[in-house]
Amino acid sequence: MSKDYYNILGVGKTASKEDIKKAFREKAHLFHPDKPGGDEKKFKEINEAYQVLANDEKRQQYDQFGSDFTQQGGFGGGMGWEDIMRQARQGGGSYSNVDFDMGDLGDILGGMFGGGFGGGSRRRRETRGRDIEIGLELEFKEAVFGADKKIELIKLISCEHCHGNGAEPGSKIVTCKACDGKGQVHKMQRTILGNIQTIGACDECRGEGKINEKNCTQCDGQGRIKQKVQMDVKISAGLNNGMSLKMAGQGEAGIKSGKAGDLYIHIHVKSDPYFKREGDDILTQTEISYSLAALGGKISVQTVDGEVDLKIPAATQSGKVFILRGKGVTRFQHYGRGDQLVEVLVKTPEKLNRRQKELLEELGKEGI
Repeated sequence: MSKDYYNILGVGKTASKEDIKKAFREKAHLFHPDKPGGDEKKFKEINEAYQVLANDEKRQQYDQFGSDFTQQGGFGGGMGWEDIMRQARQGGGSYSNVDFDMGDLGDILGGMFGGGFGGGSRRRRETRGRDIEIGLELEFKEAVFGADKKIELIKLISCEHCHGNGAEPGSKIVTCKACDGKGQVHKMQRTILGNIQTIGACDECRGEGKINEKNCTQCDGQGRIKQKVQMDVKISAGLNNGMSLKMAGQGEAGIKSGKAGDLYIHIHVKSDPYFKREGDDILTQTEISYSLAALGGKISVQTVDGEVDLKIPAATQSGKVFILRGKGVTRFQHYGRGDQLVEVLVKTPEKLNRRQKELLEELGKEGI
């Protein structure tokens, strides 16, 4: 019975080569026999489908004749597991007089076994230090104008005794004899497929190619130690609640002079009883009397810069908003400042004395 190679790979008949390759890689990882839930039979089946659909000539023949096109000189489907492994190690070749490319399969198998088949590139161990995240609380005005703050944290720093290289001062750093300085060694790994030769990081030097003749007595060869440190942090003007600052290279030190991680400072701005921020503007409210609202005058208004006078025109209605230009928040990483919006609320007196009642009654008779 003809096999549906498109269905086996889970792609449509109009799938591009890239789509076919991507589907093959995903399914090869999923069904590799050495992985939990792997299936040798399915693995061979998807490889067979890929060898046909990834080849323009074979795909054309398959679309015309189906998988029975093997009789027309197509893909030889009788490959055994050992044949697949042999071709993966060799990087391709021929089987039953049929040429095919095993590069993708070799890459996948090499990745699964932690090395490569017949060579491979050297991969140094990642030595970068960890990133650190901390929170920092600011007063409202510190966020508006910026501030210089001191923070304290415990982190791994470069060892001063060995200057970060992990070797005891005066001792030598020598070439690793186990890997001859390459950082990688050939290993024989026993699998259900038989013994497979792979390339992996050297256990002696951990992939570095060099070994300390004597480890540093302070950091035990790590090149870093844990210590409490104080740091000066310049807070830029205009930072808002929830924003973060990145201080490159101020995280934890890397292993043996490796690149340091970064420090991320998450900003929390304390609320203020009088000021409220909206973008780069500051919102405030103030109360005025009936007489001031009706007749007009001046009032003193609190701003982040101090008190300023605000002129109230006659016949001002409750809820009227006045704008104090340039009295808002410093624009973050930009020039200038926002504004302060002052909403005036006409206060209704809760208690009136006899004289006040008489005056209001007179005003009432006048229709006011």
